[in-house]
Formats: sequence, C-alpha cells, structure tokens
Amino acid sequence: MPNCKSIAQSLSAWFATPQGNYVLERERQYFDRTVGDIFGYNALQLGLPEHDFLQSNRMPLRFSAGNQQGNAVRLICAELPFDSDSMDLVVMPHVLEFSENPHQTLREVARVLRPEGSLVISGLNPRSLWGLRRVLGRREGYPWQGRFISLPRMKDWLALLDFELADGRFGAYAPPFQSAKWLERFAFMEKAGNRWWAVSGGVYFVHAIKRVPGMRLIKPKWNEGLVSKLMPAAPKLNNRITQRRKTDPQ
Repeated sequence: MPNCKSIAQSLSAWFATPQGNYVLERERQYFDRTVGDIFGYNALQLGLPEHDFLQSNRMPLRFSAGNQQGNAVRLICAELPFDSDSMDLVVMPHVLEFSENPHQTLREVARVLRPEGSLVISGLNPRSLWGLRRVLGRREGYPWQGRFISLPRMKDWLALLDFELADGRFGAYAPPFQSAKWLERFAFMEKAGNRWWAVSGGVYFVHAIKRVPGMRLIKPKWNEGLVSKLMPAAPKLNNRITQRRKTDPQ
C-alpha cells in the first residue's frame, strides 16, 4: 500500500487533470467555507501540501504534515509526533482511503485534537457514479486504486472516537468523464443532484467536533483572604439586609 508520500504525489497528478480538477474545485469551496469559521491557535493539514486547504482559516499557526517534501513537518500519517490535545483543527483531504491503516490514522487525529476541536474530512463516495466507475473499471492509478470508505462507515468510526457531526455535504455529481468538455456539459447535474439525489455525489465532506464525555469545567480557586480585602463591606451589607427583613412587618 502507498504511504503519505505516494498518496500526495499521485493525487496531485490526478488533480492536475480535468477530471481531478473538477473534484478539486468543489473541495476548495467546501474547505474555504468551513475552516474560515473555525477559531483556535493550531491548525494541521495532513497531506497534499501543494493545495492549501487552510488558506481561509485565521489561526496563528497553520501547517501541513506528511512524508514528502513541501510539508512543514515530515511524518507518518498513523504516527503523529504531536502532544495530545494540542490541535484546534485538522483537515484530511483524501487521507483515509489511501492509508495503510485508516483506523489508526483516525485514532491519532482524535488524540492530538483538543476537546471541542474540529476535524474536516473529504473522501470519495463509493455509492456514486464515481464509485461505480471504480467497481466496473480497472482499479489502476489514482484515485481508483484507493479503498473508498462509505459515509455511513465513516460516521460509525467517528462516533466510536466520540466525534459529533457538525456538518456534511456531497459534491461532484457529474459522471467521471476525463474530458473537460463533457464535464462542462453535465454541469447542470451539480444543482440537480444536490436536490434530487443528494447522497450520490462523487465526493463527500464531513465536519466533526471532538466531544469528551463527562468533561467538567474547572473553576478557579479563589483566594479567600484577597476576596475579603476587596469586598470588606459585603458581610456588613448582608447583615443589614437580614436585620431589615426581621424588623419589617409582614
């Protein structure tokens, strides 16, 4: 199976084709719209460093990571060298369907995300014309040799890791033509598909929030001596109110 390096290089070559560019444009639209409203300090993109899917985000630290040149951090996708609860946002454009161990990769992402942190995933939909092309055609080259993960299965994996879905979309409803001319001719299917067969888009997007069951807010430990100095009149005021209540006629 390919590693992060071969994934990015092969997908990048595919994104440069008319067919791949058709998908890429829809992915850019979703990522730009979604990550622009996510706030925090640290944002990580796994894979595809030549395509900045964090460009509309405003966090102070935004970087890409993967096993190839061009990444700010070189790593193996299933072994993230980051502290637990250290990331506010992680985006994963087509990482899991080409990963050797997608479960472990997702577990690592859940580990490094802080509570209430966001995870944004894009994946190719096996229940679509693009998935049918993979089943009926030869599974050679990218993206067809990848293991497409259905959205229901992806939701199950996320639920097991205590993620809660915040948003989800489908896109790329036109058939997987290789010609830009034919893709343009079937552009009408984008709006029609979103209305009439919404779950059959060639690519899906998931925005999930990491929840921590039973998490409690930690209240500050007040300095009682300092509070009494700052509010010396509070006990006297309470005594006056109590005495007035006792003397007031019913």
